[in-house]
Amino acid sequence: MKVTPGLEHPQPEASGSVREGGESQAVILDELQKILESPFFHKSHRSSQFLRFVVERKLNGDPDQLKERTIGVELFHRSPDYATGDDAVVRVQAGEVRRKLDQYYQAASDEGIEPLIRVELPVGSYSPVFHLTSSKTRDGLSDSAPSADTLSPAPATAVARQLFTRPWFLATICVALLGTVWWVTRQERQAKPEPSLTRRFWEPVFGTPQPVLICLAKGVTYRPDEKLYDLYAQNHPGTFRTEVERSNDPLPLDPHQSILWGQMNLYDDYGIAGGDVSSALRISEYLGSIGKPLQVRIGSNYSFEDLRHSPAVVIGAFNNKWTMDLTAGLHFEFVEQPGRTLAIRESVPGGREWHVPADPATDYGIISRLLDSKTGQFIVTAAGLTGSGTDAAGELATRQEYLEQVLRSAPANWERGNVQIVFQTSVLDQVPGPPRVIATYYWESP
Repeated sequence: MKVTPGLEHPQPEASGSVREGGESQAVILDELQKILESPFFHKSHRSSQFLRFVVERKLNGDPDQLKERTIGVELFHRSPDYATGDDAVVRVQAGEVRRKLDQYYQAASDEGIEPLIRVELPVGSYSPVFHLTSSKTRDGLSDSAPSADTLSPAPATAVARQLFTRPWFLATICVALLGTVWWVTRQERQAKPEPSLTRRFWEPVFGTPQPVLICLAKGVTYRPDEKLYDLYAQNHPGTFRTEVERSNDPLPLDPHQSILWGQMNLYDDYGIAGGDVSSALRISEYLGSIGKPLQVRIGSNYSFEDLRHSPAVVIGAFNNKWTMDLTAGLHFEFVEQPGRTLAIRESVPGGREWHVPADPATDYGIISRLLDSKTGQFIVTAAGLTGSGTDAAGELATRQEYLEQVLRSAPANWERGNVQIVFQTSVLDQVPGPPRVIATYYWESP
């Protein structure tokens, strides 16, 4: 994109900021390129796109392009009339860019590097600000900044300068500053404890005011036709006459008796797996405890459009098409192999696999935490190869003693990316035992 020199309508600027014109523009664009090539932005396509967009629009003097709706339409291809209150993609991405900029400049400071220009994205604004970072830079870029060497210090200034040259005075100041920093830090930690790893795992649900959708599948379920119940009741008087009996007791048909397909009816009210319900209850209880509103959606009562506008927790694997679609192609994924063998596969050459064993005393599952999923929203999938594994997935995702044991060994800044956790659970009388993590994978959002 061509960047025109200067601004047609210059605005008053804060002290130390750079006027985006002439030579200063070239310095800003050079700093932008360095930022985008840094490890913090290089692998993050969305963050790089966002930062380049707002910087170039600012330099071009296009303030109307730096509004939330415009950025959503131009950069994230939302419809012109999309509801910004419901879709927080711009706000979430702006927050991510601010974090990455802080990381970039902190790393530069740690290495003793002072960039010529500091690019900032103020909180509550999408218009970047460019700051001079040294007096040397200010002398080279400001229009009429006076040199400090040409100014004569007042007597008080001269006395202060003499004091600052005394070693004992400097030592006293340093000790006092360190003591103040220690006290303030201690008070802040006592007043505001560090959030738990479990809370940090779920923190992205607060990136939008929309409630979290708890999404369960409803499997295809058939029930004998009323005539079959009546026929059995005629031959066995006093049985299956009431709806309570027909809904709660299996019809003991002779396994050698032939029935017609038309004697089996599809029942839309049935079909939610017990393990899915248990997992959904655990996760709903946890999200409610941290103050996040939620809505439960079942079967066909939610669509991809719903998932695009709200963070969501999708429960179940092979019985839930959305889990299968959202996790397809990830490092760990659910697969159905020849012979209807259900498995978890690591999608790399020579990758590991976990199957439902002939002995039903073991199950496996995956928790996938996707910061920026195919929906553009934060998604967590919790699923097992069978219902017992899905039940255990809900326990692993919400029980602090289990989840934090995994995250303590996670790489730095894991919460700003995606996570997959593969686990195993023992099953006794269809009740899963404590989940045991057997594999993890972390990667940065694109």
